[in-house]
Amino acid sequence: MGYLKMSKDELKKEREALLKQYEDYKGKGLSLNMARGKPSPEQLDLSQPLFDSLKSTDSYFSDDGTDCRNYGGFDGIVECKHLFADILETSADNVFVGGNSSLNMMFDTISCFMTASIYDDTLPWHDVKDRKFLCPVPGYDRHFGVTGYFGFEMIPVPMNEDGPDMDVVEKLVSEDESIKGIWCVPKYSNPTGITYSDEVVKRFAALKPAAKDFRIMWDNAYAIHDVTDTPDTLLSIIDECKKTGNEDLPILFCSTSKITFSGSGVAALAASPLNMKVLKKRLTYATIGYDKLNMLRHTRFFKNYDGLKEHMKKHKNLLAPKFKVVIDSLNNELKDAEIADWTNPNGGYFVSVNVYKGTAKRVVELCKEAGVVLTGAGATYPYGNDPDDSNIRVAPSFPTVSELETAMDIFCVCAKLAAIEKII
Repeated sequence: MGYLKMSKDELKKEREALLKQYEDYKGKGLSLNMARGKPSPEQLDLSQPLFDSLKSTDSYFSDDGTDCRNYGGFDGIVECKHLFADILETSADNVFVGGNSSLNMMFDTISCFMTASIYDDTLPWHDVKDRKFLCPVPGYDRHFGVTGYFGFEMIPVPMNEDGPDMDVVEKLVSEDESIKGIWCVPKYSNPTGITYSDEVVKRFAALKPAAKDFRIMWDNAYAIHDVTDTPDTLLSIIDECKKTGNEDLPILFCSTSKITFSGSGVAALAASPLNMKVLKKRLTYATIGYDKLNMLRHTRFFKNYDGLKEHMKKHKNLLAPKFKVVIDSLNNELKDAEIADWTNPNGGYFVSVNVYKGTAKRVVELCKEAGVVLTGAGATYPYGNDPDDSNIRVAPSFPTVSELETAMDIFCVCAKLAAIEKII
């Protein structure tokens, strides 16, 4: 029976039973972490042979003859550019291969536009009074951290089941020249796991921003991270922007951080010739080039895009059972109580749970006391302010299946306890 349909006495009886379960869990001294989308040791082991891909002197040369032990190859080795071009569905000419972190490339992109005019008749963003950035919510806390660091006012945009509310986006960007961009995780969004529909992508491509230098930060972090046999598909934003004459609008990002080794992978961006010209001008002063040996290791390991997709099937085999544990637990323990809803994604790294309104912080607190660490309540909103105190991001990847089963049991008990407290 739904908790809102129960009498006060029935709720108190339910709470007593839940408190007993909760105290039993606390007594076990557990230490389970689901705070971030961290690959498990088994996932990392999949890429261990990568270290054997460079064995002889001849193997240090890229396809175009570049000696990857030396200077050169400022924008990445050719075979790595082609690999990322396949991931981002664009031409290798549009790709810049960087270091180990796509987040770093996003930060540098914003930093570049803060001090460099994109067009001759536009100001650097630093000189724009009351500059703003659109933030689909719930969303990725590190995106919000970047724009917050650079002093942007962050404007939340609601997420629908097919992507950001485009009525809101279109209205805001068409009316306010101080809005300079929007964050997007278009496939298996963090944390909801939804993928933008074809209509949403086409509406992004057809935007008519008041700011000539408005940019779509298209963080396609989970482009090939499927966890079911019915994967989502995403329309190419680059192709659609070419159709509308808006090729300068998007800047795309991705990395191998959750494909090979977190923090030791390879990152890349894709952009129009104009955007690339502005970014490269800055980067020529920042670096002589990134780690080409790491690029070479990765491309020798995967061989090509087909090899990369085969590798991702191994990740899917490890992740799918964990996502099943989360969804089954939520269905079995919270559905009848009618105090929460959640997403059921076909890929990515997260499940987004909306617990009973006004209880997310309490749920996270209760879980921590019982030995389960979650992402902080409010982290999926700018300034850490979830107006409903409801959204919690669940990251199933790191714990074992057995640990995850226990963690989800605790999570569900805590969600029900917090809801009853609030209702009473």
